[in-house]
Amino acid sequence: MIHQFKLNGYDIVVDVCSGSVHVVDDLAYDAIALFDSGAPRAEVRAELCKKYSGGDEADIDEVLDSVEELKNEGTLFSEDGFEPLAGELKQRSAGIIKALCLHVAHTCNLNCDYCFASQGKYHGERAVMSYEVGKRALDFLVENSGSRRNLEVDFFGGEPLMNFEVVKRLVAYARSIEKENGKNFRFTLTTNGLLIDDEVIDFANKECVNVVLSLDGRKEIHDKYRVDYAGNGSWDRIVPKFRELVKRRGGKNYYMRGTFTHANPDFLEDVKVMLDLGFDELSMEPVVAAEGDPAALTDEDIETVKKQYEELALLMIKRRDEGRPFTFYHYMLDLSGGPCIYKRISGCGSGTEYMAVTPWGDLYPCHQFVGEEKFLLGNIFDGIKAKEVQDEFAACNVYTREECRGCWARLYCSGGCAANALHATGRVNGVYKKGCELFKKRMECAIMLAADEQLRGEEE
Repeated sequence: MIHQFKLNGYDIVVDVCSGSVHVVDDLAYDAIALFDSGAPRAEVRAELCKKYSGGDEADIDEVLDSVEELKNEGTLFSEDGFEPLAGELKQRSAGIIKALCLHVAHTCNLNCDYCFASQGKYHGERAVMSYEVGKRALDFLVENSGSRRNLEVDFFGGEPLMNFEVVKRLVAYARSIEKENGKNFRFTLTTNGLLIDDEVIDFANKECVNVVLSLDGRKEIHDKYRVDYAGNGSWDRIVPKFRELVKRRGGKNYYMRGTFTHANPDFLEDVKVMLDLGFDELSMEPVVAAEGDPAALTDEDIETVKKQYEELALLMIKRRDEGRPFTFYHYMLDLSGGPCIYKRISGCGSGTEYMAVTPWGDLYPCHQFVGEEKFLLGNIFDGIKAKEVQDEFAACNVYTREECRGCWARLYCSGGCAANALHATGRVNGVYKKGCELFKKRMECAIMLAADEQLRGEEE
């Protein structure tokens, strides 16, 4: 299977199953398309001779030879032989947990309308995690991590800084047990920024491998949704704190994480604002909202967003050439390596190797399932009790989604997000169609960016 597209003056052909990316001229692009339609070489040659009647037929023969050579090498029109491997990674790592999302605070000091977590309450009561529950969660992770050395822990909410003292104590505890257990804890903090101060900055920059900072870009857009309980916007209060944290971070990873909605499908303007503020590690995510929700993206918005993705890619090239590069999370693509094929077909690992922990110690497949009682896996004290729920997630891969089988992007998305699928279709192995549409456009842009960088590097 192949996928062809034109972007930024490039004719690009993706060989889906080998992962090969070919940047070709118009003649080769048309030849590959004709071969893909099933036409034999003689018909392909005749069609090309007709279309390129002013050209040299020897050039056409050379292109046809090259296409057939690439096919024989397995980098064009390669077959999908991966289905028998689907689920093998999860089977091999069954019972091994590598990451926990600790919901240290089911409460928040903001009241964002589009919040999937019901303003941090997750459809339940407000609560904060005790040190004892958090400590047991870390022990549970160590006990169930097998021989894996690096363990990931995300402090999440709600707003985790509303329980900062417990966060500090938990990190100290984790550091105290690392060596004896042969583990290395890697912490991430996700925050809306209101409670950031010098102590938080020093702590985050010392202990956290990544910090996720919630900012929706333009002040008027951010303040439309990200308001406190009095209805006041938070932009003016958090931006100076974010800038100080990043300035003092010393090159460590962080992300400005924004959400775009029906109010700002022209999200590139928000990206530009964040760049002007000095932030260069960016992520803008499309809102996932029910049909009819005022924040939900419309079909017209989707078309706007796709154009924005293309313009964003061009801006990234421009700034890279000017010596002012920036990172956009969804465009991070390694064409020469990247995740192994087992990971690419098995999915994100929610419910198997990654779980979320509530303030009272319940386990859910990921943070987006918290509060959905039918997906309760068990708890950190007694372990996994709902094996049938975990089995449902273990069996969830790109080949269990019928809609994915003919999709060129399936080995990049691994079937997509189970939570988004559930909320869109009622099934964890369903397909969130609007999300798929945007993902495929992002991948085209990411592939073009990677190809552009490599080709320019070869010219230098």
